Amino acid sequence: MIGGMNTLSLAQAVPSPARAASRTVGDLLREWRQRRRMSQLLLATEAEISTRHLSFVESGRALPSREMVMHLAERLEVPLRARNALLVAAGYAPLFRERPLSDPQLAAAREAVELVLKGHEPYPALAIDRHWTIVATNNALAPLLSGASPELLKPPVNALRLSLHPQGIAPSIVNWHAWREHVLARLQRQIEVSGDDTLSALREELAAYPAPPGADAAAANDTGVDQIAVPLKLRTPIGVLSFFSTTTVFGTPVDVTLSELAIEAFFPADQQTAAALREFAASQSAEVAR
Repeated sequence: MIGGMNTLSLAQAVPSPARAASRTVGDLLREWRQRRRMSQLLLATEAEISTRHLSFVESGRALPSREMVMHLAERLEVPLRARNALLVAAGYAPLFRERPLSDPQLAAAREAVELVLKGHEPYPALAIDRHWTIVATNNALAPLLSGASPELLKPPVNALRLSLHPQGIAPSIVNWHAWREHVLARLQRQIEVSGDDTLSALREELAAYPAPPGADAAAANDTGVDQIAVPLKLRTPIGVLSFFSTTTVFGTPVDVTLSELAIEAFFPADQQTAAALREFAASQSAEVAR
């Protein structure tokens, strides 16, 4: 459920698009090279192979070994899910396992996520998968979600859709134009890095949402000289709150699920926000104690 930490369940992710199955490993490598804006010469140099060999691999005139596929994927910083697709396209078995977060073998990772979320209170934090589906939250997120349609809070909940949808928290965002620009730009960067079709579709959907009534377009560039990042300014039952966020990911994961998991932690951008959240947490604790 949203607002509690018993939401740590990540469904088995959808496999790579079917269209990738019919493509050769050379096609896929060339696509990743072009996505990284690298020439054949640059990639061959970084991979310490000949340009001729790389050209033969991309054209299908040479079939790379399993080790070469992984070597090139490392240089191209290909995500683990896509590395599995490269291996399959080359005729090899996938290397990286993909397990739901509820798998017993991921218990330590699950506990780490819970500790980070709980430790961030009284400030809000949430864990998301590669498509911005919320996997878990801490209790401090509740005030931010007031006013959102119950339909949008039914799992699976997409964090970006929830933030910009007219029936989500969009009407409560004071600087909606600035936040929308930030969200779409960040999503575009993810698309360029990952080539994920689902993220592309999500961006198109979000870009089509209308501005909520009363949204101040003049505030789009009003970030203030003393601010360190684009803030999220939100009207809530406990006052207007202002946040900036950080993203935490697992280091050197070898599991697809963990490689795609991230924690978005929100920090108060001013003292008023910090005080309001501390007071809210204290009131919640007092209620539980009764």
